[in-house]
Amino acid sequence: MLPMDLLVNRELSWLEFNKRCLSEALRTDVPLFERLKFAAIYFSNLDEFFMVRVGSLTDQSIMDPDKLDDKTGWNAAQQVQHMLEMVHSFEPMTEEMYQSLKTELEQKGIDFVDFKKLGKMEEIIARKYFDTEIKPLLSPQIVDRHHPFPFLRNKEKYVVSCHITKNGGERFGIIPIGHLPDYFVVNLDDRVKIFFTCDIVEYSLEQLFSKQKIVERATVRVTRNADIAADEALLDYEMDFRGIMQELLKKRRRLSAVRLQLSCRSDKIQKYMSEHLEVQKDSVFVQKIPLDFSFGFSLPGKIDKMDASLFYPERKPQVPAVYHRDIPIRQLAEQEILLSYPFHSYTPFLNLLYEAADDPEVVSIRISLYRLAGHSQVVSALCYAADRGKDVLCMLELRARFDEQSNIDYSAILEQASCRVIYGLSDYKVHAKLCVITRKDKAGNVSYTTQVGTGNYNEKTSEQYTDLCFITNEAAVGREAIRVFNNLAIGEITEQTDALWVAPHCYRSHVLELLDREIAVQKQGGHGYVAMKINSFNDIGIMEKMVEASQAGVEIHLYIRGICCLRPGIEGYTEHITIRALLGRYLEHSRIFVFGEGERQRIFLGSGDLLNRNTQRRVEIFAEPKSPEIRKQLLYIIETLEQDNCQSWLMQPDGTYRRVERQEGERSVNSQMALYDYFTHDAEDIPVAAVKQPHEKEKEQREEREIERTMQMLRAADEKKAEKEPPKQGFFHRLFGFLFH
Repeated sequence: MLPMDLLVNRELSWLEFNKRCLSEALRTDVPLFERLKFAAIYFSNLDEFFMVRVGSLTDQSIMDPDKLDDKTGWNAAQQVQHMLEMVHSFEPMTEEMYQSLKTELEQKGIDFVDFKKLGKMEEIIARKYFDTEIKPLLSPQIVDRHHPFPFLRNKEKYVVSCHITKNGGERFGIIPIGHLPDYFVVNLDDRVKIFFTCDIVEYSLEQLFSKQKIVERATVRVTRNADIAADEALLDYEMDFRGIMQELLKKRRRLSAVRLQLSCRSDKIQKYMSEHLEVQKDSVFVQKIPLDFSFGFSLPGKIDKMDASLFYPERKPQVPAVYHRDIPIRQLAEQEILLSYPFHSYTPFLNLLYEAADDPEVVSIRISLYRLAGHSQVVSALCYAADRGKDVLCMLELRARFDEQSNIDYSAILEQASCRVIYGLSDYKVHAKLCVITRKDKAGNVSYTTQVGTGNYNEKTSEQYTDLCFITNEAAVGREAIRVFNNLAIGEITEQTDALWVAPHCYRSHVLELLDREIAVQKQGGHGYVAMKINSFNDIGIMEKMVEASQAGVEIHLYIRGICCLRPGIEGYTEHITIRALLGRYLEHSRIFVFGEGERQRIFLGSGDLLNRNTQRRVEIFAEPKSPEIRKQLLYIIETLEQDNCQSWLMQPDGTYRRVERQEGERSVNSQMALYDYFTHDAEDIPVAAVKQPHEKEKEQREEREIERTMQMLRAADEKKAEKEPPKQGFFHRLFGFLFH
């Protein structure tokens, strides 16, 4: 059992990660609009944190109040209290960030309009927008005994006002504004003016309540618990899994409030809203900055003639040189292929699917899908393959949090295209990134092309996340991948493996076994070495083994983007462990494990972190590349992360993080840019569009046919849904909305 002072609470460690995101928004060496995006990421992350982690622990504090955290010994209520205190402690930093961004944007001619210092021109514009664009769409409501308190939607804003009646009493007005644009952009000759809708409505309240005296006004925003569990519903074998998830998503919308945000201090409104929403004082956040920072993602696209210096320099994904030859990718895979996103293009993997669809020897394609892009090119390729007569099996995880509805819709599309769709296991989420293509030649010989990835089959995030795509024709890997899919299809988990690691039974045990091997090497006078690049770490059993390894003298380097519950550098326990966090232009997402050196060295890549959920409650897949070139590339990634002195943070023994600063005379190393140069040095002058493909014209025609086919399916799905549900924006419009603007 590890001493408590070696460990960090999972939730507080995640908040430390989010604080690092906020720190990027304060860096003067980061382009201005990229800093604005980091601010948006911080607040978007925080929304999800309240919806999932605070929501889950709030439920636990009621259902199982005596259950203790195995890292700190705190119960759920104590954890929530510490979490809220930490979030409140970040408020001065968020205010500094906003004022800094606001000032620097003003210097670039972009003004966030302050309604406390409204100029004459700004007042005219605000009144015009209110009269023509806003007022006709508002539905103000008074709350009294005849007008009950309305349901406030998750993450939507409302303008609330307190009124004094003729007899001296109080009543409140509530105006929903979540259906309106968050802001309006006015491009003038020399300035750009940003008007937030909530500010305009607050400023114009007297026009809506002309006969009432308004004494207080504020914009409020509610965050609701989004922690839904399908476990109990899944015990009913008569119910359809897809139907279960649809019902659970409806319930999610009405779960209890876990946070209340107010735009200003308003005692009457705060008290009134807290009582109706049953929100405790510590869960109320009075903010001097916008309540919702999602405008940070969209604002740059709304402003005319922006200076390129406001953004990161362009870095386009490239196609690796080995793929520029006029050779099918399955033949290249005989020597193994590694695609490193976002430096490499997603095109080779998509072409692998299309080549399989057109290959007369291909019998089947099996793939596990977790999060997909809107208008997914992967789904289009799979539908095309099914249309060409291939047996296409899609393991589609319907419980991918916040992507449930998208996956439900895609499951219907894939089924309509004659793909076989399964939903995984009731007790385990399938988080694996695995695809296997099976061929049978004229002589009856069976062969496989297998792809193992660290990230989702999502062409959009492949340009934003650092991920790895490993492709091999090794027969043993293919046979084992087929066994994994066969087990999933009959509702079983894989108990034993040789060529792959497969969680939950054949992942954690292998990690512990290889850690033991390095301990033995060190004790025998050798040099034990371990390096791991992961996103999160809280598995207590693996932590105990790492402490044992450190005590034996094994050199351990961990590169962990987010949660880390083990403290490094503590004498007698973890002094041989260093922990770095990388945060930069791209989201670090790949997982790489390195055990040992020289001839005994083993290197793995795959889909799972070292969280309890990954090691014990999910299906994850890891593969071991055999190609010397690919192993060299993976080691180069680790080496470059170790040298980073631009985007790197070192975890301290107290659980906080210190940014790594470049020393005088030391060369600057930005690992992400260095890796871009490394992986694209032989392809930087060849755009993706110039890649030669066999039957290029035919390929373009079939893609056009497939897009039209997919659009027809989406229309049919929407029409079918409309027969059963009230009118609402359908999946077709969410995917192809850009066609209508």
